[in-house]
Amino acid sequence: MDKMPKWADVVLIPLISLILAAILSALVILGIGEDPVAAVKLMVSGALGSTYGWGYTLYYATNFVFTGLAVAVAFHARLFNIGGEGQAMLGGLGVAMVCLYVPWPHWSIALLAAMAAAMVFGAAWAAIPAYLQAKRGSHIVITTIMFNFIAAAFLNYMLVNVMRPEGSMDPATERFPEAVHLPTLHELLAPIGISFSKAAPANVSFLVAILACFVVWALIWRTRLGYEIRAYGHSETGALYAGISPVRITIVTMLISGALAGLMAINNVMGEAERLVLNSTEGAGFIGIAVALMGRSHPFGVFLAALLFGFLYQGGAELALWTSIPRELIVVIQALVILFTGALDNMVRMPLEKLFLSLRKGSA
Repeated sequence: MDKMPKWADVVLIPLISLILAAILSALVILGIGEDPVAAVKLMVSGALGSTYGWGYTLYYATNFVFTGLAVAVAFHARLFNIGGEGQAMLGGLGVAMVCLYVPWPHWSIALLAAMAAAMVFGAAWAAIPAYLQAKRGSHIVITTIMFNFIAAAFLNYMLVNVMRPEGSMDPATERFPEAVHLPTLHELLAPIGISFSKAAPANVSFLVAILACFVVWALIWRTRLGYEIRAYGHSETGALYAGISPVRITIVTMLISGALAGLMAINNVMGEAERLVLNSTEGAGFIGIAVALMGRSHPFGVFLAALLFGFLYQGGAELALWTSIPRELIVVIQALVILFTGALDNMVRMPLEKLFLSLRKGSA
């Protein structure tokens, strides 16, 4: 019998952790001489108070959904994929090649091809650490984080020496053709009479991210492969006894994880920048770890956690712009959220488990 209801594990624990992180963050803001209530109001108005703010919040959240899902899928097999940053970089390279070197008649066809390329490149970058873990015993944490640096160096070489337009000093590709530019939420919502900011970068990739959540949910909880992934994650010995191959599950799970991380590139490369630039991922691969932890590796939880971190990113930018609160403080707030939802999870979980057990005994 579970020590606490499922809803308490999925909703109550992250909520309490978030409240504790908010209290500590408020104390930090007080410590630097600012008003935490005013800071929260500014963050809310800047991130959610206008369609412009919502556009940036949803843009960031889209990135975090993809990387959060990538980490979550690996978590289910008890694999710690922290190479989402590098996999997303290589996904961007795949998107750039498809958009630059193939003449597409319409953005919808180009989007499908770019999605395929992003997933293939991201999966390919995850395949090597997966093989090393499955066949050579190399720890997936070490290899994936090392591959982030290799991916950054490789992308730097490609942008400086291969894909940079002649005469340009900027380490970036040329702008993608007009035909492959993705429609923004403004362009999608205008025909149905909904007004949305033209300047906001949120685009059709947000809908793809929502679709990805449903696909991952169906994969993990409604397919045989998903059952095998979860079984292997719960007990490698039990999975072996049931005839599940650890090598196959490790490699397949990492391929899916890498493909999801690579898929992020349709948003930041194809949708927002409309070209491939250095550091286009901006740390989203690492934020995905916190998103997966906070979302309890469930697609719905990942989606909500991604929205929260999108809010923190956009709201933090507003704080840095209009107050003397430094931009780095938002990194501190994010770190506190990660600390309480990840490293200090048991600090909240154990008292709650005791509470629910005592309530259950009292009602028996």
